[in-house]
This record gives sequence, structure tokens and C-alpha cells, in this order.
Amino acid sequence: MSMVKLTIDGMEVSAPVGSTILEAAQGAGIRIPTLCFHERLKPIGSCGICVVETEGSSTPVHACETIVSEGMSVATRSERLLSIRQEILKSILVHHPLDCPVCDKAGECELQDLVVEHGVTGVEAPAPTSKFTEPYATTMLKSWPERCVSCLRCVKACSEIQGHYALSVVEGPDGPRISYDGDKCVSCGECIQLCPTGTLVEKKTELRWRTWQEEQKIRTTCPYCGVGCQQLLHVNNGRIIKVSGVEDAEPNKGRLCVKGRYGYDFIYSDERLKTPLIRENGRFREASFDEAIRLVVRKFKQIIAESGPDAIAGVSCSRSINEDSYQMQKLFRAVIGTNNIDNCART
Repeated sequence: MSMVKLTIDGMEVSAPVGSTILEAAQGAGIRIPTLCFHERLKPIGSCGICVVETEGSSTPVHACETIVSEGMSVATRSERLLSIRQEILKSILVHHPLDCPVCDKAGECELQDLVVEHGVTGVEAPAPTSKFTEPYATTMLKSWPERCVSCLRCVKACSEIQGHYALSVVEGPDGPRISYDGDKCVSCGECIQLCPTGTLVEKKTELRWRTWQEEQKIRTTCPYCGVGCQQLLHVNNGRIIKVSGVEDAEPNKGRLCVKGRYGYDFIYSDERLKTPLIRENGRFREASFDEAIRLVVRKFKQIIAESGPDAIAGVSCSRSINEDSYQMQKLFRAVIGTNNIDNCART
């Protein structure tokens, strides 16, 4: 791999040809503040927070979009850059409601963190002005248009990552606006996961909590199909309050479908079966797993003896992992002796 040598904040850095300044800095452990940038999206360059100075240029450039060159010298910190970033943040806050005490994103808001980091204070906030064509909501999500900072992460996440194109930028009477197409939206929640502010939030539950109230985040595998998407279960008081995708994990790289992100109610359902049931005289009675398994084995043997192995068929649930489905087809083909085995993708 061809490499380029450059200097960032006095440190000699090597980066692959074609890398951006931001990628080169991240590879060297040098932090450049960003707002619209996200590792899973192509550079957007809408916020300007990542401005840096390059030797020989009188104008700062966006680190997320500028390609490195041999011998380039970059400065990521200076009084000038601090002033530029502060002014950008102030221009955002002028049209951003300072409702942090009630905002769902408080404690994990990237705008909030940047404002504190850059020491921005004394910004007067007028009545919020919507930057969306209209407020948007589905069964699983809702928008707070006045909180939008026009970073366009949601638009790019919907098109580049999920491929639904339910969000787009259109020209409005006051300039570009974000438009929603409810017919294309599948409530996957990718826009929520990548939104840096509280513009797009979940309305899965009326339960209110703060990020710092989470007791733990538990990594697990989504139970809804055999793909094996990796999830983080956000737990509070021993109950799951939110599910998010694991950004750096295969195979989903942070992506989740609507069932994977929101389908955890069944865990706490009073109707869940907690023990096997055996029907006797038209009624069900509770039984142990050993008793239930012995009954199934006995019935299977009886059917095979009377009607042959092809009288039995199996359906492997799509919530099973691939290994379980493999074992089930092996059981039916190698042990029972039938190819009557299928997988139901609608579960």
C-alpha cells in the first residue's frame, strides 16, 4: 500500500494515499472535533467544525474532505480555528432550543459536548424555527424539527446505509430543508442512531430516563433471524430500555431492522411460556423439559414406524441462529431420514 508522509500538529504521520486529513489524524490518535462526520458515512462536510489549517493556504479546509499530500503540514489547533469553531456553534445555537433539561439526548448529545469543549456561552436562543418541511413521526420514531442542526447524517444514513431513501434534501421557501417520505420509511431507526442531537428520537415507550441512569450495556445477538446482527441492550433497573446496533461489529456494522431495534416487548410479556405444556384430555398441563422431550421422541418413533420418515416435517424458526438451523436439518436428514425441512422467514 502506497503511503504519504505529512506532519499534523508537529507530529510526523504516515497515511495511505487517498486518505483525508481527518482519517490520517485519527490513525495517529489526534482528535479533530466533528459534528456531521460519521465513520459509516461518506464525508458530508456540512458543519465545518473539522476545519484545520494547512501550510501555504490562507483559508482553513475541512479535514473530512481534504485529501492528504506528500509533505503536507497541518495544524488542528490554533486561536483562529477555535474562533471559527465557536462561531459555527453559536450560529447553530441561535436557532437551536436550549431545552437540554428535557431533551431525550441530554448526556449523549454531540452538540452539547462540542459547546462545552469550545467554551461557548452567552448565546441568546430565540423561539425555535423548524428546519424540516414538517414534523415527522411513525409508530416507532418522532422528530423535533427545531433541534435540527442540518448535519444531514439522517439523510445519508437512510440512503447510504439502509438504502430506503425515505429522507431527502429539498428546496423550501427559506432554503434547503429535510423532507420525509413516509411510504419509504420502515422505522429501522438508523437515522435515530446517527443523529447527533435530539432531533430524531424513539417513542417506543413512555418511560423516561437519562443516559447516565443506564446500569449497563450488554452486547448480544439479535434473536429475530439467523443473520446474527450484534446489538447493545441498554439496561435500567434490570429492564431493557433501548436497543442499539454495535457500530464496529460484523455482520451489521451498527445496522438493525425495525424488529431488531424495537422488538423486545415479548421479554416482559405475561403470556410468555415458561415451562413446557402437554395436552391431556383436551387441556394443557405443565411438564418438565425432560418429560416433554421424551414425549416428542416417543411420538416421532411411533409415526416413523407407522407411516415412514416422510410423514414428519420440520420448520426451523428464523429466530434461530444458523448453527441451530444446521443442527435441525442434520437431525431430520441424517437421523429421522427425511428431507422435509424448511425455514420460515416470516417469524
